[in-house]
Amino acid sequence: MPEHVEVRLADDVRLHVEASGPADAEVTVVLLHGWTLDGRSWHRQLAALRERFGDRVRVVTYDARGHGRSGCMALRTATLAQLGDDLAAVLDAVAPAGPVVLAGHSMGGMTIMEYAHRHPGHFAARAAGLVFVSTTAEGHTHTVYGLSPRIARLIRLAETTGAGVLARCGAWRPPRALLRALRPSIRWMLFGDRCDPTDIRLVTSAVARATLRSIGGFRASIGAQHRLDTLAALAHLPAAALVGDRDRLTPPPCAESIAAALPATALTVCPGAGHMLMMERPEQVNAALAEVLGRALAGAREASARR
Repeated sequence: MPEHVEVRLADDVRLHVEASGPADAEVTVVLLHGWTLDGRSWHRQLAALRERFGDRVRVVTYDARGHGRSGCMALRTATLAQLGDDLAAVLDAVAPAGPVVLAGHSMGGMTIMEYAHRHPGHFAARAAGLVFVSTTAEGHTHTVYGLSPRIARLIRLAETTGAGVLARCGAWRPPRALLRALRPSIRWMLFGDRCDPTDIRLVTSAVARATLRSIGGFRASIGAQHRLDTLAALAHLPAAALVGDRDRLTPPPCAESIAAALPATALTVCPGAGHMLMMERPEQVNAALAEVLGRALAGAREASARR
């Protein structure tokens, strides 16, 4: 059973953290979820990592501020910059020593980039591998929702306006009845050709736990972030990037630009898959995690042998 930890941040926001595996494991893996989701979105990877690596690896997930079982926050802190700071604080609290592999889905991947940008010394001392799943280093540059650019601009304008309204709604959460009615739209936006009914129920449940402040408040920061220069400085790390060719939010050009910034990155494009690759294509995501983690473990053993 995972260990449940509460991490209180400098601004008194409480984060719900779950960790499994020994505290002195060879490598810690931190799995960061996407916008409006929570740590449960990685459940298939959690099972696969435990089965493959056992006690050699400690696995950490947590719900970002304003999401899942974590506390709400002041609107001014609904930014990727703050999420990068939060990641540094979580590492200090639950994995204060040893190498770390960081895997991020969507906003989670952007959080990793922000952590590297804002805490370069901390990042350099800890990071041993990176896995980017359905994410981007270029804000909404490539996001056209699978539609024509003109229609996409209109949708973005409506989305941005609506986000501003939601951001002012504080800790309220979306009504479950509304989310049930919107389930076909959520399915279209997030999934590709196939969608297991249990997956859409889990995603809808996660959105129902997100505060309206987080649903609206993070939108501006997510759309504006540009961190390709930050990534270019991380080319020495083992890394992987995965994307679905039906992803309407972070389409293949997003992953391609990440791979171009990190030339050694293994790029995987999953035919027929959408934005929720951990659920839609768990085997490919698990394989990428295992490859990067295996290289991190080998590096950890080499470093230990030199001491």
